[in-house]
Amino acid sequence: MTSFSRTHAVLDEAIARRVFPGAVVEIGSTRGTIATLIAGSLTYDAGAAPAAPDTVYDLASLTKVLSTATLASALVDRGVLNLDDRVNAWSPAWHGSDRDAVTLRLLLLHASGLPAHRRYFERLRGGAAFEAAIGHEPLEYQPGTQSVYSDPGFILLGRILERAGGAQLDVQFTTWLRTHIGDEPAVLFNPTADAIERIAPTEQDPWRSRLLRGEVHDENAAALDGVAGHAGLFGTAAGVGLIARWWLSRSNQEPWKTFASRGAVPGSSRALGWDTMLPTSSCGTCMSPAAFGHTGFTGTSLWIDPSQDRYVAFLSNRVHPTRAGDGIASVRRALHDAIAVDLGDT
Repeated sequence: MTSFSRTHAVLDEAIARRVFPGAVVEIGSTRGTIATLIAGSLTYDAGAAPAAPDTVYDLASLTKVLSTATLASALVDRGVLNLDDRVNAWSPAWHGSDRDAVTLRLLLLHASGLPAHRRYFERLRGGAAFEAAIGHEPLEYQPGTQSVYSDPGFILLGRILERAGGAQLDVQFTTWLRTHIGDEPAVLFNPTADAIERIAPTEQDPWRSRLLRGEVHDENAAALDGVAGHAGLFGTAAGVGLIARWWLSRSNQEPWKTFASRGAVPGSSRALGWDTMLPTSSCGTCMSPAAFGHTGFTGTSLWIDPSQDRYVAFLSNRVHPTRAGDGIASVRRALHDAIAVDLGDT
């Protein structure tokens, strides 16, 4: 069994450079976990609790794939949704001649014309208010002509999934976990108070004037009571790994193969919710062209490679104590390349 010496060195160097105080990495395949690597602590404070296998991290935009894309694929598989359904068939707030032809597929491909981000939390609360604002949001480009990574698009998708699935996102997600994973893994919206000691803090937040621990870092998700299509999930590396194995085992079956395959938007590497491998991707240079994955703003990522039968779930709290730090992009790439070397892939 490899010692993963190169991978540990990447993690230790990142902690020394204060990219993040700690991290947990799970490497696995369809057969199960290959290794769990742990480094650092929950904070930079002297005497801080060490990171551990059961440390819970704010997963940020991994929500887009672990929850939103997963639930969308389930509803497509059941025939409740069709990827080419028009958005205005599912969202009464979505109207205007410039957007009549936008489909669910374009929302999932980040190609709807919607902007990357809006600070709705400064003036809005609740899903209905957000949906109305997004439905009237001026489009920034002709839908389908390019891909602009869009939180508003996935907030809207979350509302559509609630309407199509007949329940709030967190309820649908918990039901999906219990049905398809078996034992409910440690991935959830709005962690309970009894888990607080295991949760890695994120930011000393100027908007909320407190250190965030167990409440979602993303402000728009917070204004949606912690349950949204773009952010809100918390989880352990093992919990993320269970969902990764589920996707890995189905990535050559429909509709999941379509979800994990690069779309046809010009110049875009995006799949449906997921991103796909490029030489410049956060997964480094050693995964195959079949790999698909996603990152999270708080310092998380998940990459799945069907050709190599492998996934890597990387969780950290790089936004602690402030989001102003940098270095996570280069660490992600170095980490994945080091794992490949340690496993003898190169």
